[in-house]
Amino acid sequence: MSNLKLGVEVVGAHDLMPKDGQGSCSTYVELHFGGQKFGTTTKEKDLNPVWNEKFYFNVTDPSKLQNLTLDACIYHYSKSNNSKVFLGKVHLTGPSFVPYADAVVLHYPLEKKNVFSRIKGELGLKVYVTDDPSIKSSNPLHDVEPSAHTVQPSTPDQSPVSFTNSILNVFSRKKNETKHTFHTLPNSNEEKQHKSSSSSAAAKTTKDSGMHETKSGMPPPKVLHAYPGLSSPMDYALKETSPFLGGGQVVGGRVIRGYRPSSSYDLVEPMQYLFVRVVRARLAGSIDPYVEVKVGNFKGITKHYEKTQDPEWNQVFAFARENQQSTLLEVAVKDKNILLDEVIGTVKFDLHDVPTRVPPNSPLAPEWYRIDKGKDKKKGELMLAVWFGTQADEAFPDAWHSDALSSGDISSAAYAHMRSKVYHSPRLWYVRVKVIEAQDLHVSENSQIHDAYVKLQIGNQILKTRPVQSRTMILRWDQELMFVAAEPFEEPLIVSVENRVGPNKDETIGAVVIPLNQTDKRADDRLILTRWYHLEESMPSAMDGEQGKKEKDKFFSRIHLSVCLDGGYHVFDGSTYYSSDLRPTSKQLWKKSIGHLEIGILSVDGLHPTKTRDGRGITDTYCVAKYGHKWVRTRTISDSLSPKYNEQYTWDVYDPATVLTVAVFDNGQLQNSDGNKDLKIGKVRIRISTLEAGRVYTNAYPLLVLHPSGVKKMGELHLAIRFSCSSMVDLMQQYFKPHLPKMHYKRPLNLMEQEKLRHQAVNVVAARLSRAEPPLRKEVVEYMCDTDSHLWSMRRSKANFYRLMTVFSGILSVVRWLGEVSTWKHPITTVLVHILFLMLVCFPELILPTVFLYMFVIGMWNWRFRPRCPPHMNIRLSYAERVTPDELDEEFDTFPTSKSPDILRWRYDRLRSVAGRIQSVVGDLATQGERIQALVNWRDPRATAMFMVFCFVAAIALYVTPFQLPILLTGFYLMRHPMLRSKVPPAPVNFFRRLPSLTDSML
Repeated sequence: MSNLKLGVEVVGAHDLMPKDGQGSCSTYVELHFGGQKFGTTTKEKDLNPVWNEKFYFNVTDPSKLQNLTLDACIYHYSKSNNSKVFLGKVHLTGPSFVPYADAVVLHYPLEKKNVFSRIKGELGLKVYVTDDPSIKSSNPLHDVEPSAHTVQPSTPDQSPVSFTNSILNVFSRKKNETKHTFHTLPNSNEEKQHKSSSSSAAAKTTKDSGMHETKSGMPPPKVLHAYPGLSSPMDYALKETSPFLGGGQVVGGRVIRGYRPSSSYDLVEPMQYLFVRVVRARLAGSIDPYVEVKVGNFKGITKHYEKTQDPEWNQVFAFARENQQSTLLEVAVKDKNILLDEVIGTVKFDLHDVPTRVPPNSPLAPEWYRIDKGKDKKKGELMLAVWFGTQADEAFPDAWHSDALSSGDISSAAYAHMRSKVYHSPRLWYVRVKVIEAQDLHVSENSQIHDAYVKLQIGNQILKTRPVQSRTMILRWDQELMFVAAEPFEEPLIVSVENRVGPNKDETIGAVVIPLNQTDKRADDRLILTRWYHLEESMPSAMDGEQGKKEKDKFFSRIHLSVCLDGGYHVFDGSTYYSSDLRPTSKQLWKKSIGHLEIGILSVDGLHPTKTRDGRGITDTYCVAKYGHKWVRTRTISDSLSPKYNEQYTWDVYDPATVLTVAVFDNGQLQNSDGNKDLKIGKVRIRISTLEAGRVYTNAYPLLVLHPSGVKKMGELHLAIRFSCSSMVDLMQQYFKPHLPKMHYKRPLNLMEQEKLRHQAVNVVAARLSRAEPPLRKEVVEYMCDTDSHLWSMRRSKANFYRLMTVFSGILSVVRWLGEVSTWKHPITTVLVHILFLMLVCFPELILPTVFLYMFVIGMWNWRFRPRCPPHMNIRLSYAERVTPDELDEEFDTFPTSKSPDILRWRYDRLRSVAGRIQSVVGDLATQGERIQALVNWRDPRATAMFMVFCFVAAIALYVTPFQLPILLTGFYLMRHPMLRSKVPPAPVNFFRRLPSLTDSML
């Protein structure tokens, strides 16, 4: 006999419909499975009952498990007349029965018994399959009154040890099935129950899937797939969490406020810090003072001053309260010496007496403290301020952090690379330069103008016009070139006329320097006045400008230019598909914001070591978030595989069709090694339009990186995101406005030019942000902006091909369904289609309403299965789980390539093979189109003549007959019974296939 059992844990329900006439109800749950019925106890007067009761059903035939159903019906019991009132039910089928290790608590929306039932609320269940022989099935429920329902004492949860082969086959067949995703609202008692579980399997599940949540008082994460049908393996799936944040516990996107006061930092977990502000000192004697602040094993040091009695530091130290190992704070002033530093004096504080400051209260005023050394006389005074606060304190971003330290030695210069910082990328402009002509060019006696061109340069951007030849001193180009410039315009436009006098030898005829801050700006396509500029003979003279000109110079070469700053465009500094801002450059064209985006960067779990220090693997991580012009960088937490940041940031949102990008990096600058790059650990993209307004999304996003060895999960990034809409009407109107500024449509840029300008913009932004303190390095900016998205990759090509196939799969499904209807595969369906077809032909005014109604019904049906979480990186969609090692090696190859000729030859042959298949598909599509054209272009005179006769006869016949009749005859002919069909193609198909195409003219 099989030991297989179906375990059902009835957790609780919420938001039930009141049925007792007093705004409440007395509820219980009946479970039906395979002819067995169990019931819970009755909860009196509770619209949000909590049961936490377990039941086990016997499964007699494991092979039929996926065909069985579980019904959980919730009732209100009325004592007055001993009756029960239906409150809703949950109907689960075979795909919901998973092993215990994969089971989570899901809150299912209650279903109605009929259309007119008034039902609301959700029921929380945990359903799993086990074959543990120590678990006994529950006693069946008899027909007694619900108030007498009792629960059989259940044994402790134990995970299934093994399953029979038939059960494994049942579960394996569910991989390709579409999974319905429901919203998860865990109960508050779930956390206690999870902690009280004593079985080894339950403990293992907690360790693998929710270790960090358990440590911080959170329930384990719920695995939810962002989109049904595109689910990745469980290890790469998105997980919904329920953390305790500053505003309360987040459950299913709603904040359950507790007794703690709400904080302005309500999307992060409050973290207590001991802040010590060292302001200044008054000392005696000639010394080199510095201050050492020490709490337990953590020690912070200020910079030292040489030979001063009144040093001023104004530096803040922040010690995390959770890892403080002492109740005493010591602040010592020391004298810097070569061999041994001398202690000048010490100030000690008992941490129990330190006050607590809660913003927006005013900062704590610093005080003077006498510093003494034993029984010596007075040595001086030190101005300090000591208080307890959270990361919402104004001093937090620029403070020295104890949780950012590691056991290794980190230089004081490296602390500048560890602070959190907010950056603002510069406002970018397109510089449009039209080179018209040049006159009165003066060349040397021994040279002539052969191939003259104009070279234009702004910073590191260099562009050249096409070369022209002329026997006179007048040259004409009439060519437009575009650059990217950033405010403030530090780099001028340098224009030089070059003459090619020999192979790889150019001569400068003249040059002019044009400051960009003096050029015209425009926000539309109005005409810009052209100007003549004098050309200096040498570049130094051109750099001197008007001041370097001499009065005796009467003759100048000159060039005719049109230079302007185009502010009507949006300058893309990243991939067009992942743009975080779509506003034009000119501020006059900016509209008001439609909402706010708040993000709490909570923590990262399960990191892999990226480097070694002191013989052990470590990682020093920080997060970067980019949206619009605002970039944020969290503090670096050193030597931690589970760092907690709990930093919150806010952006203004101007367009919902924008993307927030958050990435995690390993800091490689902590050992004074500027040559090291910051390694990428993973990235998350979140489109604003996929977020519901006002809901708090708390999820653990998998950090996936593609390595030469394949895709690898580097950890999980925990985020809390909330999009707040200021006006729903303005948000809706934004959907009907142009996606890009008007200049992109009035005077569009071609694709090649836009990609070139995007690359220039990324370099300009990277150069500007690398000059900040701490610098945001170039590799970080390039990774955030997806600069390599345009490079060739066999993996991306296959992924895009399968995406295209998925898009057309719906059309192919409709074609297959029509084929089944026309071949009478399902006679009842075919008869119904005949009836519907007859109605639409007889009443053609119903065609469009029927189509739109059908689309409405499909959309409302899919509303039940709408994604509950934002989309995340999907390895199956990216074709990263089936990529071959050689394809990965090709993707990570440099450009130009560094591989041997033999490898290149083999890859070229493979590329030819793939391109040949694509070529065949495109050729087939072109052939069908050319055959349609051949009906009327007389390439086949007999076929065109027959088609002309057919068109003439058809026109006369359709004129004298109702137009419904030929449509009816055509439809009935296509749906004729198989007995009336022939195995050979019909005459119209044969005629079409015989039409000529241009394939005959191909070489």
